[in-house]
Amino acid sequence: MGKIILTGDRPTGRLHVGHYVGSLRERVALQNQGDYDKIFIMIADAQALTDNAENPQKVRDNIIEVALDYLACGIDPEKSTILIQSMIPELTELTFYYMNLVTVSRLQRNPTVKTEIKMRNFEANIPVGFFTYPISQAADITAFKATHVPAGEDQKPMIEQCREIVHKFNNVYGEALVEPNIVLPKNSACLRLPGIDGKAKMSKSLGNCIYLSDEPEDIKKKIMSMFTDPNHLRIEDPGETENNPVFIYLDAFSKPEHFEEFLPDYANLDELKAHYQRGGLGDVKVKKFLNNVIQTELRPIRERRKEWEQKVPEVYEILKKGCKEAKQVAEKTLYEVREAMKINYFE
Repeated sequence: MGKIILTGDRPTGRLHVGHYVGSLRERVALQNQGDYDKIFIMIADAQALTDNAENPQKVRDNIIEVALDYLACGIDPEKSTILIQSMIPELTELTFYYMNLVTVSRLQRNPTVKTEIKMRNFEANIPVGFFTYPISQAADITAFKATHVPAGEDQKPMIEQCREIVHKFNNVYGEALVEPNIVLPKNSACLRLPGIDGKAKMSKSLGNCIYLSDEPEDIKKKIMSMFTDPNHLRIEDPGETENNPVFIYLDAFSKPEHFEEFLPDYANLDELKAHYQRGGLGDVKVKKFLNNVIQTELRPIRERRKEWEQKVPEVYEILKKGCKEAKQVAEKTLYEVREAMKINYFE
């Protein structure tokens, strides 16, 4: 069996730098390495509807926004298959069968689900579709027999639950499904990029994001307003770098050439951190450097996005082609699942 990737995003808004360093950048690198036989990248609209059921227009509008972000970041439709989740009905049927293999209490223990429920203030009013989305995600992964899933650290419990479902299915019905492995970013700072307000997670719903498509003046405004060390009140004060969003972003984005171009007084990030920690380095100087770094990284992405924005009908053709190809793969998996479960009555 070959090496296959399945990954994706919910179309609830434009993608931000947390998506980029957490998964997108890694996807492009894996795509261009050529080590994988197939790469499927899914726009998870059905999953987005689990907590946006009363606002389908929002999901519909963001299908194209996410597709444009993918193409702008370097996802190549000649190397990767971009698909829309709801256009593959086989995923829904697989989800239904997997529901019998998972208990309510197990779903309640999923840390990712618990965090998401708390963040959305669902409390007792949890939509069933949202509550069961780890099962839906398992259907997505197994439908394409994905061996690897590039994702952020917050998705580890989801992949673990998928592996449990695969193990249970194969034990009950026979070997038909493939257990996936998560592919985490190599840079630990990229595992979970905080919001610009210092909150633990960058989130569209919290409004604390830097979007990949933001204009330069918007990026600068957001960076210059970023949360830093609250105890670093004067330039001469020693500062904390460990939980400081500005330095976490520099860990995720900065390269040696950025220091050469924008901050030649420092050889690398370690020197900059050391100066900040002993005092004598102001937040404004560090933020200005971060702004230069982010602007340099996002400029080519924004320019490519504007080019694709002029070719929206072509983008939809890419999506239609990807859905057709993905559906053929999912059909084959569903056939094997139904055969294993002995519900292929007319074969």
